Amino acid sequence: MPSWDHFFWFTSYILVFIALSAFGAHRIKVLYQFWKHRGHPPTPPGTFDELPVVTVQLPVFNEFDVVENLLRCVSALDYPRDKLQIQVLDDSMDETASFAKRLSAEYAAKGLDIDYRHRTNRHGFKAGALDEAMSAAKGEFICIFDADFQPEPDYLQKLVHHFTDEKVGMVQARWGHSNRHFSLLTRLQALFLDGHLVLEQTARSRHGEFLNFNGTAGIWRRKAITESGGWQHDTLTEDLDLSYRAQLRGWRFVYLKDVVVPAELPPDMDGFKSQQHRWTKGSIQVCKKILGDVWRSDAPLAIKMEATAHLTSNFAYLLTLCTLVLMYPANFVMGSSWHKAVFVDVPVFFFASVTVVVFYMTAQGSQTRWGWLKALPYVPMLLALGIGMSINNGKAVLEALLNQESDFVRTPKYGISTQAQAATKKTHYKAGKSIALWLEVAVTGYFGWLIFLAAQRGQWASIPFLLLFFSGFAFVSGGSLLRRFSMQRFQAAPAAV
Repeated sequence: MPSWDHFFWFTSYILVFIALSAFGAHRIKVLYQFWKHRGHPPTPPGTFDELPVVTVQLPVFNEFDVVENLLRCVSALDYPRDKLQIQVLDDSMDETASFAKRLSAEYAAKGLDIDYRHRTNRHGFKAGALDEAMSAAKGEFICIFDADFQPEPDYLQKLVHHFTDEKVGMVQARWGHSNRHFSLLTRLQALFLDGHLVLEQTARSRHGEFLNFNGTAGIWRRKAITESGGWQHDTLTEDLDLSYRAQLRGWRFVYLKDVVVPAELPPDMDGFKSQQHRWTKGSIQVCKKILGDVWRSDAPLAIKMEATAHLTSNFAYLLTLCTLVLMYPANFVMGSSWHKAVFVDVPVFFFASVTVVVFYMTAQGSQTRWGWLKALPYVPMLLALGIGMSINNGKAVLEALLNQESDFVRTPKYGISTQAQAATKKTHYKAGKSIALWLEVAVTGYFGWLIFLAAQRGQWASIPFLLLFFSGFAFVSGGSLLRRFSMQRFQAAPAAV
C-alpha cells in the first residue's frame, strides 16, 4: 500500500502536468482555427479617395547601430510627402542623440516633415515617449516602428486602406527575422516567435478574438488610442495593455500575416533573456490589470476564455519550475508503474510534446512548402530552450505577482545579420548580465546527477526526459557564460559619429 508521501508526490505530479497539458491542448485549438481560416485573408472594404495623414513614430533609446537604417527605410515609404509626418522620439543617453538629430535634419532638408524630439528623463520609458508625442502628432493614424525594423516602401499602402472600415482601430503587420540564420539561438527564436506571429495572431484575428498589437510594425487609429485611455506605463508591455483596453471598447484589430517587416532577433543569450523577462513580466502585469475587466465585459464566453488563455500563458513557466522540484520524487521516490505511465506520462507526452512539435512545424510549413521539414530537427532544441528559460521567466512571473517594479530594460540591437558581419562589427552595446545564471548552472548539474542516477538504477525510460531538461539548462546557462567570459564577437569600442 502506498505511503502518504508517495500519494502527495504523485498527486502533485499529476496536478502540475494536467495544468501543463492544458496549455498544450490550447495549441490544438489555435491550430484548428488557423487551418479553418487559412484561406480567408482580411481585405480592406474599400480604398481612400484621398489618403489620410499618417504620423510615423520612431521610439529610440541608445540605438546607434540601427538608427541610420531605420530612418533610411522610413524616408523611403511610398506615401505622399504632404500626408506623412515622422517623429523621432529619442530618449538616448549616448552619441545616438547627436547622430539621430543630424540625420533627421538631413532628411528634413530633403523635404520630409520630420520632427526630432529628445527627452532626458525617460519618464514612462517607451510608453511615456509615445504618449508625450501625441500632442504634436498631425496624423489621423499613428504608425510605430522600433529602431531595428525595416519596412518596405509599400508598407503604408498595404495597411492604411483597412481603416476604411470605421470600426478598425489597429492594423498589424507580421515581424520577419533579418538575422534568422545567424546562430542556433536566433533560429530557435525565429521558430518560437513564428508560433505566435504566424499561427496565434492569425487565428485570433480571423476568428474574431482579442489579439495584441506587437509594439511595432502596426498602425493605430488615433481615435482608438485616445478613447481607450492612451499609452500607459504601469506595465512593461504597454502594447498589450492598450490592445485589450481598445478591444474592450469595441475596436476591431486586423492582422496581416502576409505583410512582413524584418527586424533583428537578439543574437546573444543575455539579450534574449532580458527581452523574455520583460515580455513575460509585462504580460502578467497586464493580466492582473485587465483580466477582471475582460470577464466583466459583454464579450462572448468563448472570447473571454481565449483572452484568459492568452493573458495567463506565461504562468506555464511557474509550472515548469514546479517540475524541477517534482522530478526527483517522480522518478526516484514513486518509482515507475503502469498507472503513472498510462494516466500521466502518455498524456503529458502528447499534450506537452507532440502538440509543440506539430504547432511549430505548422508555423514553418505555412510559410514555405518544405518549411516544416527544415524545422523538424530544431523543434526538440526549442523544447529544451523553453525549459531552460523557465528560471529566467519564472522569476519574471513572480516579480509581477509580487508587484516588484523594474525599469524597461532595452534589448541591444547590433545591426548585423551574418557571422561575417559579426566578425568585423564593433559596438559599445551589450546586454545586461543574467542574475539567474548561477542558479541555471546549478540546475544543469542537478539534472546531470539525475541522469547518472537513472542510468545507475537502470531507469532508461526516464533518461530522454531528464536529458531534455539537462540540455535546456546547459544551453541557456552556457550561452550566458560564453557571453560573459568571451567578448570576441562583439568587442566594446566607441562609435564614431
